Amino acid sequence: MIQLTIIRIEGYGPWTLTLGSDREAQLQMLQARIYHDVQRLFSERDGIVFFNRFDEYFAITNGLGTDDHLRIQRELARLYENMSMSMTIGAGKTAYEANLNAYHTRKEGRRMLDNNSKIFGSINSHADIAQIMHIDIDSSTKVGNWLSPYELTTLVMNIYSKIAEEFLKHNSLAFFLGGDNIMVISNGTTKEEADEVLKKVTADNNIKLNCGIGTGKTGRKAAEAATRALDTIRDLREIGKIQTIYEIQCP
Repeated sequence: MIQLTIIRIEGYGPWTLTLGSDREAQLQMLQARIYHDVQRLFSERDGIVFFNRFDEYFAITNGLGTDDHLRIQRELARLYENMSMSMTIGAGKTAYEANLNAYHTRKEGRRMLDNNSKIFGSINSHADIAQIMHIDIDSSTKVGNWLSPYELTTLVMNIYSKIAEEFLKHNSLAFFLGGDNIMVISNGTTKEEADEVLKKVTADNNIKLNCGIGTGKTGRKAAEAATRALDTIRDLREIGKIQTIYEIQCP
């Protein structure tokens, strides 16, 4: 079981219009600051946060309780007095199921505490497993030798789009991290299924993908294990052992 918390900036679109037409640089700087603070606050509690949109974030919050969410919300309110942020908590056997439960919880207006609370849903004490896949392009530096920076970005985004689409069929959620890195919240997806997805995504091009799979009790531990698994693939390649998928479980 995995627990997700969806953090959303409320009324963001209408609020941005009040800044006038010369607002885009301000908004980009603001979004970067908000993401930094949201990531910091959840990471300090062993969670990890992913961009969904620039006004919405997905956090793996296994082990975080009501008080943790309240403290984070209050700190964000203190840092951003003119902005209202809500949280919606959902749990499930897969990331998509947790996302869906959070969606219905919010739609039905099931608040955690009272009518004024901006936290929806409830804590799931059984959410104690997170599985993350960390995917990158094999030898992306070499690919950059025959593609311009913008063309390389276009290629990466195209691959990300296909990965997101294919993993969604396995009830997993994919998020672009920047560079050539993608993380997938993949509870319930097997190593064999991941291999099938990666082969399908790269079937019509010369790109090869590496995938580190990490499992842990919390989001941060799972992400750590996934990245360590990805690093292991690179280490193995240095000694002549080619392996595109590697799995590590974090205690």
